[in-house]
Amino acid sequence: MLLDQTSLLTAIGFSSAALTLTLLASWLGARTDNYLLSWAAGMALVVLGVIAFSIVDTHYDPGLQLASFVLLLAGFALVYAGTRQFRLGAVPWLIVAGLWAVSAGGISVAFALGLSGLGTAGANFGIAILLVLAARECWSGRAEAPVPLLSNTVLYLIVAVSFLLCGIELLREGKLVLTARPQNWAEDFNSIAAIIGLTGIGALSITLNQFRAARHHRHQSLTDPLTGMLNRRALFDNLAGKAIEPGVAVIMFDLDHFKAINDRLGHAVGDLVLQQFATIVLDNVRAADTAARLGGEEFCIVLGQMSSRSAVVVAERIRETFEATATPSTGEPVRATVSAGIAISGSKAETFEQLLGRADSALYKAKRDGRNRVHAPGLRLVA
Repeated sequence: MLLDQTSLLTAIGFSSAALTLTLLASWLGARTDNYLLSWAAGMALVVLGVIAFSIVDTHYDPGLQLASFVLLLAGFALVYAGTRQFRLGAVPWLIVAGLWAVSAGGISVAFALGLSGLGTAGANFGIAILLVLAARECWSGRAEAPVPLLSNTVLYLIVAVSFLLCGIELLREGKLVLTARPQNWAEDFNSIAAIIGLTGIGALSITLNQFRAARHHRHQSLTDPLTGMLNRRALFDNLAGKAIEPGVAVIMFDLDHFKAINDRLGHAVGDLVLQQFATIVLDNVRAADTAARLGGEEFCIVLGQMSSRSAVVVAERIRETFEATATPSTGEPVRATVSAGIAISGSKAETFEQLLGRADSALYKAKRDGRNRVHAPGLRLVA
């Protein structure tokens, strides 16, 4: 034997235990991230499996070896479940339980027949399959965070190959019945791969969780919680100070007499009206356009490559749809109207703030002229 396998197994146990505690602590800090709990539970079972497998070295007991493999299979099944949970948010628990039951049941039959070597090879193959499935989940979700997820894919596959080699080496040696714990080059390689792989996977998994949490917090900071649209900060972060190219339309909307709706029917009904208007706006803009709630009852949309006539058509369609749509409420359906002002960038370079200011002026002209209308002054031309 090239390496002290007991020391390697001890290292695996300690690194897995540390990873379990780290994952559990992360889950306790954000209990909505249930994939962390699945990973933590999986690694806890791996630790127990490694402990049981280590004891087999001092006193070979096929029953204890079988128990270690059942625990390891359950642990890696939960690791796979957590990886799928991270990517999709849900786990087909019946499938996961079925994978574990088939693999654990198969090796149990082999051990019951006295074929401990065959059962050990089967356990290694089962663990390899679960790790390949986890690698596939990381590969499928790589668009979210390419570097860490691709790295995790590679690490899962390396550890999977190490387990696969353990099973192949046992079958190659013809050891269908064991009288001691397997000790060969493949077992040594597996121990080293497990130490490096599980440690790396754990560190990357924590990084992925922090990345997702940071992205979620940023999304919250840039999203209006009531309507789901971008908020004022997001709009200005994207466009403030930037020179606007010709043919960009900015349309400002302001709901007419909105304060009266809040005063007469209550803020809850007012919120429903705002949500109704936001839905109409989002239904009438393109994916590449920008729609935001600036605050209160004011909204703004930014439309690229838009003629004056086309911008008026969009604004009128939103105005007419909103006027014709009754907002459901606990009492009588609520009807409201909206005024809009349009500004379109011409050949003269101007910033977003300047274009927004012109749209705001057009909006107030629409309100002064009687509300429930769209005002679109002509383009400013360069002398």
